[in-house]
Amino acid sequence: MKFDYGKNGIELTVNPKWNISILRPEKQNIIANPIKAIKSTIRNPLGTPPLQSIILQKPQIEKICIVIDDATRPVPSHLILQALIEELNSFGIADSQIIILIATGLHRKSNDDEIKRMVGESLINRIKVVNHQSTNKEHLAYIGNTSNHLPIYINKNFNQSDVKILTGYVEPHFFFGFSGGRKSIVPGIAGAETIQANHSAENIASPFSRFGIYEKNPMASMSTEIAHIVGVDFIINVCINEEHKITQIAAGELEKVHDYLVAYQLKSIFKEITHPYDIVICGNGGYPLDINLYQAVKSMAIGEMAVKQGGTIISVNECSDGVGVGQDQFKALLFSGMTPARLYEKIQTHEIIVPDQWEIQILARIMMKAEIYLISELMENEIGNIGLKYAPTIEKAIELAIKKHGNDASILVLPNGPQLLPVVKN
Repeated sequence: MKFDYGKNGIELTVNPKWNISILRPEKQNIIANPIKAIKSTIRNPLGTPPLQSIILQKPQIEKICIVIDDATRPVPSHLILQALIEELNSFGIADSQIIILIATGLHRKSNDDEIKRMVGESLINRIKVVNHQSTNKEHLAYIGNTSNHLPIYINKNFNQSDVKILTGYVEPHFFFGFSGGRKSIVPGIAGAETIQANHSAENIASPFSRFGIYEKNPMASMSTEIAHIVGVDFIINVCINEEHKITQIAAGELEKVHDYLVAYQLKSIFKEITHPYDIVICGNGGYPLDINLYQAVKSMAIGEMAVKQGGTIISVNECSDGVGVGQDQFKALLFSGMTPARLYEKIQTHEIIVPDQWEIQILARIMMKAEIYLISELMENEIGNIGLKYAPTIEKAIELAIKKHGNDASILVLPNGPQLLPVVKN
């Protein structure tokens, strides 16, 4: 069987003796003419007047800022941008009035090849494109505090724009509940101080900071509050299938668009299972979602949902970018030599307060529940020393896990990343 991995996938040879279950997402109808459909959605939005009316109501327009996801996300931004900018041009907006802002959060900058893929060849030389820099105070505007007194730093380009537009995609997220919507603001284009306050150890530890939970999610709530303070004029979000093709589109007001697409995800993505499994094999859905080990933690959180206490998770992620360029603190903690329990305790008691601590905090939590084998391009000496286990192939990892759990060990295979999420009944 084929497993999503990198750009080309990876084959898993299934032994008929294994007690194995394979769960794949239900087939979703893709939108045949996405550019036409996006334009139609822009003209018929949820909760706001059409974009043309919003623009006509502005006293003057010098700059329109369009936020797009960074290179670690599989959303076909070039299609959204093509439709959106054609619409803006038809309203009399010149290319020179538009800036595309890449929502990097605390990730590294997107490189030239990635930007060309994200923006599209027809726009790359027409529209100014800027990488957000969360650690550069000169690129940030301080606009006050949240209701619980946390500082709000936001990208200046966005803050100073006359029209503010978000784009992106909605899918379940391992601690934000769902991606998309307000997440383009925080962490997408926020300052490092704001991101760290949002991604605090207390917020990450919340039982509501999990896949599919967002109404009581402390990070989602804070991000939504900041989005309303900053101001968002219009949003275009999509849903995609395992081949990264668009299946749903919504445009208009921030929360109404998000709620609409979340309702679709809740209906189509979550799958009930009757019991936890001894062994769960899972990935992130291929490139670019499995670009590095930092991103691969998300797939391990998928395994956490279905694995029994003391079970085995086999994480299948190419990690072509290594541990993660720019994730230096994550790498340092990965090689700290501490046990997962000790790392988790130090983060919870604020002995460790660094960027990317949340990724280690979640990894440590999962490792306290189950052992994790990593199948990737990384060598054994590159995956840290806090307890992650190395195996050269999926089959070898299964063999080692069966030795631990017995020949009748139950095995669950989830080959398509967050396109299908298992939920144990009751």
